[in-house]
Amino acid sequence: MNNTKVANLQVPREKAQLMSASEIDRTLVRLAHEILERNNGLEGVVLVGIRRRGVPLAERLARKMADIEKFAPPVETLDITIYRDDFSEIGEKPVVQTASAKFSVRGKTAILVDDVLYTGRTTRAALDALLNHGRPQRVELCVLIDRGHRELPIQANYVGRIIPTSESELIDVRLREVDEQDCVVMCERIPSGSPHP
Repeated sequence: MNNTKVANLQVPREKAQLMSASEIDRTLVRLAHEILERNNGLEGVVLVGIRRRGVPLAERLARKMADIEKFAPPVETLDITIYRDDFSEIGEKPVVQTASAKFSVRGKTAILVDDVLYTGRTTRAALDALLNHGRPQRVELCVLIDRGHRELPIQANYVGRIIPTSESELIDVRLREVDEQDCVVMCERIPSGSPHP
């Protein structure tokens, strides 16, 4: 094993908590109101959660909308793994579902929901995957966090919070459905073996 490579491995270290469970909840309430206002209700709206954490976020948004409108939009799951252009480079790969979920967005307003908007490559892959489910009338993007550093010309329609970051920093969204806790944490990549301050 190459010792130089091992020494250069980057390990994330927690720096600060950016959002608590209650702040995430309030942000989702605001995003639900924004989606309802912009679409003049929920007629023809479908929420499409990008696996993994986009799915519970989409489900929570649907529940918030039901509290407001007494009606919840359908929520679908989109697995984008095979559509990624960085498939061989990403470290933690989501599991590819053996059978793709069958749903249609033909003629509808499809709102893609994800936890963090970064380079835009996840969203590009999601757009490719979405077209396998019909041609929507319109596609919008809703994210909990926009951390900047775009590599593609992609912008979210609905943003929970804009958090400027450096390239060495990570935004870790933790949701109870996946991580057994709700919070947003900023982490910093540090070389493995570096002394902790």
